[in-house]
Amino acid sequence: MSYSSALRASYQQELDAIRAAGLFKEERYIHAPQGAEIEVEFPSGASVKKVINMCANNYLGLSSHPDVIDAARKGLDHRGYGLSSVRFICGTQDIHRELENKLTAFLGTEDTLLFPSCMDANAGVFEAVLNDQDVMISDRLVHASLIDGMRLCKAMTDTYKHSDLAHLEEKLQEHQDKRVRLIITDGVFSMDGDLAKLDTIVELAEKYNAMVLVDDSHASGFIGKTGRGTHEHCGVVGKIDIITTTLGKALGGASGGCVSGRRELVEMCRQRARPYLFSNTVAPVIVSGALKVLDLISRTTERRDKLEENTRYWRKLLTEAGLDIKEGESPIVPVMLYNAKLAQDFARDLFGEGIYAIGFFHPVVPKGQARIRTQLSAAHDKHHLDKAAAAFTKIGKKYEILGLGKKEIIAKYGQ
Repeated sequence: MSYSSALRASYQQELDAIRAAGLFKEERYIHAPQGAEIEVEFPSGASVKKVINMCANNYLGLSSHPDVIDAARKGLDHRGYGLSSVRFICGTQDIHRELENKLTAFLGTEDTLLFPSCMDANAGVFEAVLNDQDVMISDRLVHASLIDGMRLCKAMTDTYKHSDLAHLEEKLQEHQDKRVRLIITDGVFSMDGDLAKLDTIVELAEKYNAMVLVDDSHASGFIGKTGRGTHEHCGVVGKIDIITTTLGKALGGASGGCVSGRRELVEMCRQRARPYLFSNTVAPVIVSGALKVLDLISRTTERRDKLEENTRYWRKLLTEAGLDIKEGESPIVPVMLYNAKLAQDFARDLFGEGIYAIGFFHPVVPKGQARIRTQLSAAHDKHHLDKAAAAFTKIGKKYEILGLGKKEIIAKYGQ
């Protein structure tokens, strides 16, 4: 057989080395619906423990909302479990187009096309709308799914330094000979929590005749005055050519994504995007739940307002404790530890205190940038955040990092 004993041993040695370095990623098993508090079992088989969840993408607290669950149940009853088909054969129901129309109105675009996930949307959009006469110019910290999608496209790839718009302008000047110049950025950068300067990016795009694509997965539903996203926050609604985003975070938390934007570009994805053409359609139960989510967040901004308040409060607590956090205004609040093993150990100790958060390290973030990424939810109440902050402070004291900055932590623990 081709999978020989020697090859098996080689892979096992790599896995053993990862484990020995303290970098082995373990999945935890959740025994409850998603919420501010969850019941979690470590894979070691230890008893299930109730903990405060500080690392979910459940920004609006809608993942287990009773109205969403009821809508999903009705979708299951009225439209079935699955379509057993791709969209263009026999996989499109009336509710799929209803959801696409609602997303178009919500995002302020011209048209929308659903995908099984935003990763699929990002995998399909570039190849569908660009060719080898074009160039993709991306921020260097864009999400991995955008990078993977760019790799599948024949257009030239270039990058600009993170949020360095003077460098972006240089790149736009350099590529004036291309048929299409597509600027690519996250709306909210998922690891650092900072927002793209979309207003200035749009100005540059107009100056140099470029298009703009924004992955707004960590913004849709809660960033901006009415939660429409980073483009609303920056005052450029209607000026972004392509928005990709997900239903799997604030907008219900199940799965599904979309490409939304200029009508012709969306139609090109309908005709050519391979993940759309060759993947089963989004399940009716998810579509029905997402429709209810859009109804809920369109009625009131109460949940995004609470999320904003929780974010301010949490950032204040961590700053006063002396922890090194990334500045910003989004509900993504990274606690910087810089050392991968320290991040793992810190997260494990937090779990012992009843707080669930995960250590992030290379290759998820650059080497030397290990952290615990905390994420706020409208489902959190202040007592959750007070308890979590007390735990972070206690573990910070244990590792003697309170009040220390990057240089001091690295000097103490290495990178």
